[in-house]
Amino acid sequence: RRGRKGPAMRILAAGRGAAAAAMAAMTIMSGTRATRGGRTLCMKGGDGTVDGAPQDFASSQAAGIKMPPIVYGTAWKKENTEELVLRAVLEGFRGIDTACQPKHYFEPGVGRALVRLQEQHNIPRSDLWVQTKFTPVRGQDPNNIPYDPNAPREEQVQQSMARSLVNLQTDYVDALVLHSPLPTHEMTMRVWKTMEDLCDEGKARSLGISNCYSLSSLKELHASSRIKPTILQNRFYRDTNFDKELRAFCQEHGITYQSFWTLTANPEILSSRAVKSLSNKYKKTPEQVLFAFVRGIGITPLTGTSSKQHMREDLEVTQNAELQLEDGEKREIMGML
Repeated sequence: RRGRKGPAMRILAAGRGAAAAAMAAMTIMSGTRATRGGRTLCMKGGDGTVDGAPQDFASSQAAGIKMPPIVYGTAWKKENTEELVLRAVLEGFRGIDTACQPKHYFEPGVGRALVRLQEQHNIPRSDLWVQTKFTPVRGQDPNNIPYDPNAPREEQVQQSMARSLVNLQTDYVDALVLHSPLPTHEMTMRVWKTMEDLCDEGKARSLGISNCYSLSSLKELHASSRIKPTILQNRFYRDTNFDKELRAFCQEHGITYQSFWTLTANPEILSSRAVKSLSNKYKKTPEQVLFAFVRGIGITPLTGTSSKQHMREDLEVTQNAELQLEDGEKREIMGML
Protein backbone atom coordinates (compact mmCIF):
# COMPACT_ATOMS: atom_id res chain seq x y z
CA ARG A 1 0.00 0.00 0.00
CA ARG A 2 2.96 2.33 0.54
CA GLY A 3 4.94 1.29 -2.54
CA ARG A 4 7.52 -0.50 -0.41
CA LYS A 5 7.80 -3.40 1.98
CA GLY A 6 6.56 -1.63 5.08
CA PRO A 7 5.30 -3.04 8.40
CA ALA A 8 2.13 -4.42 6.85
CA MET A 9 4.06 -6.63 4.46
CA ARG A 10 6.70 -7.61 6.98
CA ILE A 11 4.20 -8.91 9.50
CA LEU A 12 2.53 -10.99 6.81
CA ALA A 13 5.87 -12.51 5.99
CA ALA A 14 7.13 -13.02 9.52
CA GLY A 15 4.08 -13.00 11.77
CA ARG A 16 3.10 -16.55 11.06
CA GLY A 17 6.49 -18.10 11.61
CA ALA A 18 6.70 -21.66 10.41
CA ALA A 19 3.14 -21.56 9.09
CA ALA A 20 3.99 -19.02 6.38
CA ALA A 21 5.27 -21.60 3.96
CA ALA A 22 2.33 -23.87 4.63
CA MET A 23 -0.17 -21.13 3.93
CA ALA A 24 1.40 -20.47 0.56
CA ALA A 25 0.79 -24.04 -0.55
CA MET A 26 -2.28 -25.33 -2.38
CA THR A 27 -5.50 -25.88 -0.50
CA ILE A 28 -6.41 -29.56 -0.48
CA MET A 29 -9.76 -30.98 0.42
CA SER A 30 -9.15 -34.21 2.27
CA GLY A 31 -11.99 -36.20 3.77
CA THR A 32 -13.96 -33.95 6.13
CA ARG A 33 -11.28 -31.32 6.63
CA ALA A 34 -9.75 -28.54 4.58
CA THR A 35 -5.96 -28.47 4.65
CA ARG A 36 -3.37 -26.20 3.14
CA GLY A 37 0.05 -27.71 2.70
CA GLY A 38 -1.03 -30.47 5.08
CA ARG A 39 -2.12 -28.05 7.81
CA THR A 40 -5.71 -28.26 9.06
CA LEU A 41 -7.64 -25.05 8.49
CA CYS A 42 -11.26 -25.83 9.29
CA MET A 43 -12.91 -29.03 10.44
CA LYS A 44 -16.06 -29.57 8.41
CA GLY A 45 -17.96 -32.58 9.69
CA GLY A 46 -21.66 -31.97 9.28
CA ASP A 47 -22.27 -33.72 12.59
CA GLY A 48 -19.68 -31.61 14.39
CA THR A 49 -17.09 -34.37 14.54
CA VAL A 50 -13.76 -35.03 12.91
CA ASP A 51 -12.33 -38.55 13.03
CA GLY A 52 -14.88 -39.31 15.74
CA ALA A 53 -13.74 -36.43 18.00
CA PRO A 54 -15.84 -33.36 18.88
CA GLN A 55 -15.16 -30.35 16.68
CA ASP A 56 -13.40 -27.72 18.82
CA PHE A 57 -11.36 -25.07 17.03
CA ALA A 58 -10.67 -23.15 20.22
CA SER A 59 -8.64 -25.93 21.80
CA SER A 60 -7.38 -27.64 18.65
CA GLN A 61 -3.66 -27.25 18.19
CA ALA A 62 -4.10 -28.37 14.57
CA ALA A 63 -6.25 -25.31 13.89
CA GLY A 64 -3.75 -22.88 15.42
CA ILE A 65 -2.82 -21.67 18.89
CA LYS A 66 -5.03 -22.41 21.84
CA MET A 67 -7.50 -19.77 22.95
CA PRO A 68 -6.01 -18.09 26.05
CA PRO A 69 -7.92 -18.36 29.35
CA ILE A 70 -8.61 -14.60 29.33
CA VAL A 71 -8.97 -12.26 26.32
CA TYR A 72 -8.22 -8.54 26.08
CA GLY A 73 -11.18 -6.57 24.72
CA THR A 74 -10.63 -3.44 22.65
CA ALA A 75 -14.07 -1.83 22.43
CA TRP A 76 -14.39 1.92 23.10
CA LYS A 77 -10.63 2.56 23.11
CA LYS A 78 -10.51 4.66 19.92
CA GLU A 79 -7.13 6.36 19.41
CA ASN A 80 -5.74 4.64 22.54
CA THR A 81 -6.23 1.17 21.06
CA GLU A 82 -2.69 0.71 19.75
CA GLU A 83 -0.93 1.60 22.99
CA LEU A 84 -3.37 -0.34 25.16
CA VAL A 85 -3.07 -3.52 23.07
CA LEU A 86 0.70 -3.16 23.17
CA ARG A 87 0.59 -2.73 26.95
CA ALA A 88 -1.75 -5.69 27.42
CA VAL A 89 0.38 -8.09 25.39
CA LEU A 90 3.61 -6.96 27.05
CA GLU A 91 1.95 -7.57 30.42
CA GLY A 92 1.11 -11.12 29.34
CA PHE A 93 -2.19 -11.19 27.44
CA ARG A 94 -2.15 -13.46 24.41
CA GLY A 95 -5.74 -13.04 23.24
CA ILE A 96 -7.18 -9.92 21.57
CA ASP A 97 -10.81 -9.23 20.68
CA THR A 98 -11.81 -6.60 18.14
CA ALA A 99 -14.41 -5.98 15.42
CA CYS A 100 -14.80 -4.39 12.00
CA GLN A 101 -17.16 -1.85 13.54
CA PRO A 102 -15.72 1.70 13.58
CA LYS A 103 -18.63 2.77 15.78
CA HIS A 104 -17.12 0.98 18.79
CA TYR A 105 -13.72 -0.42 17.73
CA PHE A 106 -10.56 0.99 16.15
CA GLU A 107 -9.36 -2.15 14.38
CA PRO A 108 -6.36 -0.47 12.65
CA GLY A 109 -4.96 0.29 16.11
CA VAL A 110 -4.85 -3.43 16.86
CA GLY A 111 -3.01 -4.02 13.59
CA ARG A 112 -0.42 -1.35 14.38
CA ALA A 113 0.15 -2.95 17.77
CA LEU A 114 0.68 -6.35 16.11
CA VAL A 115 3.35 -4.85 13.86
CA ARG A 116 5.15 -3.19 16.77
CA LEU A 117 5.01 -6.36 18.85
CA GLN A 118 6.64 -8.26 15.99
CA GLU A 119 9.25 -5.68 15.09
CA GLN A 120 10.10 -4.13 18.46
CA HIS A 121 9.45 -6.96 20.93
CA ASN A 122 9.91 -10.14 18.89
CA ILE A 123 6.37 -11.35 19.65
CA PRO A 124 5.10 -12.83 16.37
CA ARG A 125 1.51 -12.76 15.19
CA SER A 126 1.47 -16.57 15.43
CA ASP A 127 1.86 -16.34 19.24
CA LEU A 128 -1.37 -14.39 19.60
CA TRP A 129 -5.05 -15.30 19.43
CA VAL A 130 -6.75 -12.55 17.42
CA GLN A 131 -10.51 -12.59 16.91
CA THR A 132 -12.61 -10.08 15.03
CA LYS A 133 -16.26 -9.74 14.15
CA PHE A 134 -18.54 -9.16 11.20
CA THR A 135 -21.08 -6.57 12.35
CA PRO A 136 -24.37 -6.45 10.38
CA VAL A 137 -25.56 -3.09 9.03
CA ARG A 138 -27.93 -2.41 11.92
CA GLY A 139 -24.98 -2.48 14.35
CA GLN A 140 -22.90 0.01 12.35
CA ASP A 141 -22.70 3.79 12.39
CA PRO A 142 -24.70 4.65 9.22
CA ASN A 143 -22.11 7.30 8.38
CA ASN A 144 -19.13 4.96 8.71
CA ILE A 145 -19.93 1.45 7.47
CA PRO A 146 -16.77 -0.49 6.50
CA TYR A 147 -18.46 -2.22 3.56
CA ASP A 148 -21.14 -1.52 0.97
CA PRO A 149 -24.45 -1.65 2.90
CA ASN A 150 -26.37 -2.06 -0.35
CA ALA A 151 -24.42 -5.14 -1.43
CA PRO A 152 -25.83 -8.64 -0.87
CA ARG A 153 -25.10 -9.89 2.63
CA GLU A 154 -22.60 -12.40 1.30
CA GLU A 155 -20.56 -9.59 -0.25
CA GLN A 156 -20.84 -7.53 2.93
CA VAL A 157 -19.16 -10.35 4.86
CA GLN A 158 -16.43 -10.71 2.25
CA GLN A 159 -15.77 -6.96 2.19
CA SER A 160 -15.74 -6.75 5.98
CA MET A 161 -13.24 -9.61 6.23
CA ALA A 162 -11.02 -8.03 3.59
CA ARG A 163 -11.08 -4.75 5.52
CA SER A 164 -10.28 -6.55 8.79
CA LEU A 165 -7.24 -8.28 7.31
CA VAL A 166 -5.95 -4.95 6.00
CA ASN A 167 -6.66 -3.24 9.32
CA LEU A 168 -5.01 -6.01 11.32
CA GLN A 169 -2.08 -6.31 8.89
CA THR A 170 -2.36 -10.08 8.88
CA ASP A 171 -3.67 -12.74 6.51
CA TYR A 172 -5.85 -14.68 8.95
CA VAL A 173 -7.74 -14.40 12.21
CA ASP A 174 -7.99 -17.14 14.79
CA ALA A 175 -11.73 -16.59 15.05
CA LEU A 176 -14.33 -14.71 13.05
CA VAL A 177 -17.39 -13.93 15.14
CA LEU A 178 -20.84 -12.90 13.91
CA HIS A 179 -21.52 -9.83 16.07
CA SER A 180 -25.20 -10.67 16.43
CA PRO A 181 -27.81 -12.91 14.83
CA LEU A 182 -29.79 -11.37 11.99
CA PRO A 183 -33.57 -10.90 12.15
CA THR A 184 -34.32 -14.33 10.65
CA HIS A 185 -32.56 -17.66 10.67
CA GLU A 186 -32.40 -17.59 6.87
CA MET A 187 -30.56 -14.26 6.94
CA THR A 188 -28.20 -15.51 9.64
CA MET A 189 -27.37 -18.61 7.61
CA ARG A 190 -26.61 -16.58 4.48
CA VAL A 191 -23.99 -14.72 6.48
CA TRP A 192 -22.77 -17.86 8.23
CA LYS A 193 -22.25 -19.78 5.01
CA THR A 194 -20.02 -16.97 3.73
CA MET A 195 -18.09 -17.11 7.00
CA GLU A 196 -17.67 -20.84 6.40
CA ASP A 197 -16.22 -20.05 2.97
CA LEU A 198 -13.73 -17.68 4.61
CA CYS A 199 -12.78 -20.46 6.97
CA ASP A 200 -12.25 -22.81 4.01
CA GLU A 201 -9.96 -20.19 2.46
CA GLY A 202 -7.83 -20.02 5.61
CA LYS A 203 -8.77 -16.42 6.39
CA ALA A 204 -10.50 -17.53 9.59
CA ARG A 205 -9.54 -20.54 11.65
CA SER A 206 -12.77 -20.83 13.63
CA LEU A 207 -16.22 -19.26 13.81
CA GLY A 208 -18.37 -17.89 16.58
CA ILE A 209 -21.40 -15.79 17.38
CA SER A 210 -22.00 -12.97 19.84
CA ASN A 211 -25.05 -11.37 21.45
CA CYS A 212 -27.08 -14.51 20.91
CA TYR A 213 -29.36 -14.89 23.93
CA SER A 214 -31.86 -17.31 22.45
CA LEU A 215 -31.18 -21.01 23.05
CA SER A 216 -33.38 -21.98 20.09
CA SER A 217 -31.42 -19.65 17.80
CA LEU A 218 -28.09 -21.14 18.87
CA LYS A 219 -29.44 -24.68 18.49
CA GLU A 220 -30.76 -23.86 15.02
CA LEU A 221 -27.45 -22.33 13.96
CA HIS A 222 -25.52 -25.32 15.30
CA ALA A 223 -27.82 -27.79 13.54
CA SER A 224 -27.81 -25.93 10.20
CA SER A 225 -24.12 -25.10 9.94
CA ARG A 226 -21.44 -27.05 8.13
CA ILE A 227 -18.71 -25.50 10.29
CA LYS A 228 -20.04 -25.33 13.82
CA PRO A 229 -19.72 -22.30 16.10
CA THR A 230 -16.96 -22.77 18.67
CA ILE A 231 -17.46 -19.45 20.48
CA LEU A 232 -20.52 -17.84 22.05
CA GLN A 233 -19.66 -14.36 23.33
CA ASN A 234 -22.37 -12.79 25.49
CA ARG A 235 -22.90 -10.28 28.24
CA PHE A 236 -22.85 -12.20 31.52
CA TYR A 237 -25.51 -10.71 33.75
CA ARG A 238 -28.73 -11.21 35.64
CA ASP A 239 -31.09 -9.88 32.95
CA THR A 240 -30.48 -13.02 30.87
CA ASN A 241 -30.32 -15.35 33.88
CA PHE A 242 -26.56 -15.54 33.30
CA ASP A 243 -27.23 -17.62 30.17
CA LYS A 244 -27.57 -20.81 32.20
CA GLU A 245 -29.25 -22.83 29.46
CA LEU A 246 -26.99 -21.44 26.76
CA ARG A 247 -23.88 -22.25 28.80
CA ALA A 248 -25.10 -25.80 29.34
CA PHE A 249 -25.57 -26.20 25.58
CA CYS A 250 -22.09 -24.80 25.00
CA GLN A 251 -20.52 -27.27 27.42
CA GLU A 252 -22.38 -30.13 25.77
CA HIS A 253 -21.22 -29.18 22.27
CA GLY A 254 -17.64 -28.00 22.85
CA ILE A 255 -18.43 -24.29 22.44
CA THR A 256 -16.34 -21.83 24.46
CA TYR A 257 -18.53 -19.35 26.30
CA GLN A 258 -16.84 -15.94 26.39
CA SER A 259 -18.24 -13.35 28.79
CA PHE A 260 -18.09 -9.58 28.50
CA TRP A 261 -19.13 -6.93 31.04
CA THR A 262 -18.38 -9.65 33.59
CA LEU A 263 -17.42 -7.09 36.25
CA THR A 264 -19.34 -4.00 35.13
CA ALA A 265 -22.70 -5.76 34.91
CA ASN A 266 -22.43 -7.49 38.30
CA PRO A 267 -21.76 -4.93 41.05
CA GLU A 268 -24.09 -6.74 43.45
CA ILE A 269 -22.01 -9.92 43.20
CA LEU A 270 -18.73 -8.02 43.63
CA SER A 271 -20.07 -6.35 46.77
CA SER A 272 -21.66 -9.51 48.19
CA ARG A 273 -20.66 -10.93 51.56
CA ALA A 274 -19.53 -14.18 49.92
CA VAL A 275 -17.15 -12.51 47.48
CA LYS A 276 -15.79 -10.15 50.14
CA SER A 277 -15.13 -13.13 52.41
CA LEU A 278 -13.25 -14.96 49.67
CA SER A 279 -11.37 -11.78 48.86
CA ASN A 280 -10.11 -11.68 52.44
CA LYS A 281 -9.35 -15.39 52.50
CA TYR A 282 -7.26 -15.39 49.33
CA LYS A 283 -5.95 -11.83 49.80
CA LYS A 284 -7.18 -10.91 46.32
CA THR A 285 -9.53 -8.23 45.04
CA PRO A 286 -13.26 -8.98 44.63
CA GLU A 287 -12.74 -8.61 40.87
CA GLN A 288 -10.10 -11.33 40.93
CA VAL A 289 -12.42 -13.59 42.91
CA LEU A 290 -15.23 -13.13 40.36
CA PHE A 291 -12.86 -13.82 37.46
CA ALA A 292 -11.61 -16.92 39.30
CA PHE A 293 -15.21 -18.04 39.71
CA VAL A 294 -16.17 -17.66 36.05
CA ARG A 295 -12.96 -19.43 35.02
CA GLY A 296 -13.86 -22.20 37.47
CA ILE A 297 -17.21 -22.81 35.80
CA GLY A 298 -15.73 -22.94 32.29
CA ILE A 299 -16.11 -19.34 31.10
CA THR A 300 -13.42 -17.40 29.22
CA PRO A 301 -13.81 -13.75 30.30
CA LEU A 302 -12.96 -10.64 28.31
CA THR A 303 -11.45 -7.69 30.11
CA GLY A 304 -10.95 -4.25 28.65
CA THR A 305 -9.14 -2.49 31.45
CA SER A 306 -6.71 0.30 30.57
CA SER A 307 -4.93 0.06 33.94
CA LYS A 308 -1.59 -1.75 33.99
CA GLN A 309 -2.24 -2.81 37.60
CA HIS A 310 -5.65 -4.25 36.74
CA MET A 311 -4.17 -6.05 33.73
CA ARG A 312 -1.69 -7.74 36.06
CA GLU A 313 -4.42 -8.63 38.53
CA ASP A 314 -6.64 -10.09 35.80
CA LEU A 315 -3.79 -12.16 34.40
CA GLU A 316 -2.85 -13.40 37.86
CA VAL A 317 -6.21 -15.16 38.06
CA THR A 318 -5.19 -17.44 35.18
CA GLN A 319 -1.58 -17.87 36.33
CA ASN A 320 -1.91 -18.40 40.09
CA ALA A 321 -2.76 -21.99 40.96
CA GLU A 322 -3.57 -20.92 44.52
CA LEU A 323 -6.53 -18.85 43.30
CA GLN A 324 -8.73 -21.81 42.42
CA LEU A 325 -11.98 -21.71 44.32
CA GLU A 326 -13.14 -24.81 46.14
CA ASP A 327 -16.36 -26.47 45.00
CA GLY A 328 -18.27 -25.18 48.01
CA GLU A 329 -17.05 -21.64 47.37
CA LYS A 330 -18.12 -21.83 43.74
CA ARG A 331 -21.53 -23.12 44.80
CA GLU A 332 -21.93 -20.17 47.17
CA ILE A 333 -21.40 -17.69 44.33
CA MET A 334 -23.45 -19.85 41.97
CA GLY A 335 -26.35 -19.39 44.36
CA MET A 336 -26.36 -15.69 43.49
CA LEU A 337 -26.75 -16.31 39.75
